[in-house]
Amino acid sequence: MGVIYVLIATVYLFLMYFSGAAGEVAGSTNTVSLPLTLAVCVLFGGFMGLLDDWIDLKWRYKAFMPLIAALPLIYYATANQGIVRTSISLPLLGTIQFGQWYYYLIIPLIVMIVTNTINMLGGLNGLETVCPAIVLIGLTAIAPGTAQILMLGPLVAWLILAAYNVRGKIFVGNTGSFAIGLTVASFAVLTDQKLPLLISIVPYVFNSVFILVAVFFTSKKASVIFDGSKLVSEHRRSLVTLITYKRPLTEKQVVSIISLIILAFTLLAVLPELL
Repeated sequence: MGVIYVLIATVYLFLMYFSGAAGEVAGSTNTVSLPLTLAVCVLFGGFMGLLDDWIDLKWRYKAFMPLIAALPLIYYATANQGIVRTSISLPLLGTIQFGQWYYYLIIPLIVMIVTNTINMLGGLNGLETVCPAIVLIGLTAIAPGTAQILMLGPLVAWLILAAYNVRGKIFVGNTGSFAIGLTVASFAVLTDQKLPLLISIVPYVFNSVFILVAVFFTSKKASVIFDGSKLVSEHRRSLVTLITYKRPLTEKQVVSIISLIILAFTLLAVLPELL
């Protein structure tokens, strides 16, 4: 059902573009539009996920496919040189200036890492929908006013799907998880929220690193045992298995714990901007 999100989000973004309701969003120019750039990214995310759902792509292929989706973001950034910041301000470290590397290295890395890490944290009802929604709501809350309008339609559509997904009524599949991953990455890049994004996705990155280390060094994948009512794991190879390691928990409890962890990091990222 992730295709429903892709359709609603892209139609909404196209309507924002043609109606001009979003106005001059975050430095849109006559040659490049933020709503259309975001729509292209969402469409590619949906296509990539749909392709994976159909033919079950190997990780070595789909890990790098999001790099193609970085092209419209690179074009947008280069077309708005002088407006788009090519630096990032980090606590204690100060401001790091990337210069031209920002366009051709940092943006692709952001897209690839965010999209794949969000896709890797799933498998339980609500995990693939509630957690990305928390991050996206946080980024939307601190985005410029006109940019917030762009996320209204996609967020409403995603939250409706999340409500059904939590109850196990529908599944968004890779189509939905890749599309929402690209939405988060693209929106953060287009609205210049690199540091808030970096902080918000820390649990996602931790989970992916955990999984990859286990696969590369032990050649074993993370898995949980379901006894009909609770989940439990005999190893620690992912965020889910770490939480359920020799600690039987219901599916809703696991999803709630992970959602709270992501909420904590998202609040850590956005509260300094709101205060």
